[in-house]
Amino acid sequence: MSAMLTVENIVKVYRAHGSDVRAVDGVSFEVEAGTTFGLVGESGSGKSTVARCALRLIEPTSGSSSIDGEPIGGLRNQTLRRLRASTGMVFQNPVAALNPRLTIEQSIGEPLRTHTPLRGRALAVRTRELLDEVGLAQAHAERLPHQLSGGQCQRVGIARALATRPKLLVLDEPTSALDVSVQAQVLNLLQELRREYSLSYLLISHDLDVVRYMSDAAGVMRKGSLVEVGPASEVLVSPQHEYTQRLLAAMPETPGAVPVPPPPRIRSEEARGGPPGTPIEASSITPSLNENRIPS
Repeated sequence: MSAMLTVENIVKVYRAHGSDVRAVDGVSFEVEAGTTFGLVGESGSGKSTVARCALRLIEPTSGSSSIDGEPIGGLRNQTLRRLRASTGMVFQNPVAALNPRLTIEQSIGEPLRTHTPLRGRALAVRTRELLDEVGLAQAHAERLPHQLSGGQCQRVGIARALATRPKLLVLDEPTSALDVSVQAQVLNLLQELRREYSLSYLLISHDLDVVRYMSDAAGVMRKGSLVEVGPASEVLVSPQHEYTQRLLAAMPETPGAVPVPPPPRIRSEEARGGPPGTPIEASSITPSLNENRIPS
């Protein structure tokens, strides 16, 4: 199996109050094609910074990354734009990630206008197709972000990330800003889309349950360093590093909680704007880690 994303010895140093702060310190890992790699750790551990450096949304101080075997460092202009069309990112705050002045159709259409020749009716048709893929009604196309729920806005963010048919998606805390009742719907939608389109995911989360459910492999970050990496079934069940053990020990016990089963295609009434339902899988996803509980 080939690597869709390779990160090699990424370092990011910021200058703050006259001294250097190493936000990321020599992180290396691979995301195999068609799999999910979960990065877990407390707030401020450097998870999001690693992802942004890997995609060159911010420039790393040193180190390198490649997407599907193509190095991204040093690329400029059209070459970099072409490579970025093969990636997408879903952000933590679904409402803040959308321009409040653009309709949903316009927001989803932005990457299509940037990276494809689609215009006019062809653009509108593709946008409506994306709405359907993420379980939103066609009527949502003309709405503004403030007219949607948080879960619906996150589906819009997923649709926008999928617009150019990327190979790799970076999911930066995709459910942390959502109600518990909506989290499972979004996670199951992401799982379904990964299978349907053979996507690779870099999942960033502080929630160990989410990482365990979604990930094939996992890495644990602390103070900018990757302290443990391996198959998710090993790292998050029988961890070897003391810090990972402390993270697991901090998880609250949830009596009766069971793993979320992969469901059939999600098309909930709530997502489509109809009467809110009560998805049977929602009860099994609960907040599992207080980011501030583990001392740094």
